[in-house]
Amino acid sequence: MGFVTLKDVAKVAGVSYATVSRALSGSPEIGESTRKRVVRICEEMGYTPNSVARSMVMKRTNIIGLIVTSIDNPFMSEMTAHLEIYARQCGYNLMVCNSSYNLDLEKEVFSLLMGRKVDGIIMIPVGSESHETLKTFTAQVPTVFIGENMIDLPENYVSVDNATGMQQATEYLYSLGHRRILYLGARDNSMTHQLRLDGYLNACKKHGIEPSIIRNTSARSSFQIGYALAKQHFEQPFSETAILCAADTLAIGVIQAAYEKGIRIPDDLSLMGFDNISFSALPPIDLTTVNQPKQELAVSAMDMLLNRIRKPDAPHTKTILSPSLVIRNSCRAIED
Repeated sequence: MGFVTLKDVAKVAGVSYATVSRALSGSPEIGESTRKRVVRICEEMGYTPNSVARSMVMKRTNIIGLIVTSIDNPFMSEMTAHLEIYARQCGYNLMVCNSSYNLDLEKEVFSLLMGRKVDGIIMIPVGSESHETLKTFTAQVPTVFIGENMIDLPENYVSVDNATGMQQATEYLYSLGHRRILYLGARDNSMTHQLRLDGYLNACKKHGIEPSIIRNTSARSSFQIGYALAKQHFEQPFSETAILCAADTLAIGVIQAAYEKGIRIPDDLSLMGFDNISFSALPPIDLTTVNQPKQELAVSAMDMLLNRIRKPDAPHTKTILSPSLVIRNSCRAIED
């Protein structure tokens, strides 16, 4: 059993192939009653247009490629949802690929999307190295990066002000009386995470706080990594009154490790994250965090890409959005 073709529809409708084609394209040469009958028969037979043939004629596919590091990461899945909704509003469909935090796979799926003749690509990159491995590709197809601050690179990107967001988070904890604040989850392979660390260090320097850092040597931030790092830290006596995590996923892992150790949040230890993923608002978690405006990021990235598609020779565009604190109940004021 094969796909229903225009010829199949024409046979059932008792009209010519050309009549069906004109009816579906809205040609004024076809009467309204005939057009409606052809459309009804197409729907009844399950006919779908040949998008490949159409794209060859129109020189576009109306498909946007999206590459994310991992769709099971809550931040990535929420971003994907916002992008898909807005892409449809703009008349495009989304084709999603995972890079699995692997530079080679990232390059492979980028090439795959190019082979599918997508009109443009939006991507959340593996890290700062992605520009170097993909620059021969991004020169050929309109591309916009989300999240990774490619400040001095010839790429289009949309990001949040990561340094300012983390500095605000550190200063919020300082305002509650915390002077021993542990930063958990710093990653060296990401400019985004380097900027977040810079925000923490800037606040520490400003207020005369001695920095305390636990680094994440993995390529990703996850519940499991947050749990493992915190569990190891809690095995020894510690003096911190607050933990500031590089991502919400890490913070949720810290909550699990603290629970197993009998450490109460926020009574014994205050905790903050970054991203404001949907899980953070759940009552058992109730995490104070820094919000990345995900819908605004998605709309800005899509608008930037569509402008790039229309004007491929336009200068590269860089947009930095403002983060904001989301105060919940995982932090408490103390007297030091």
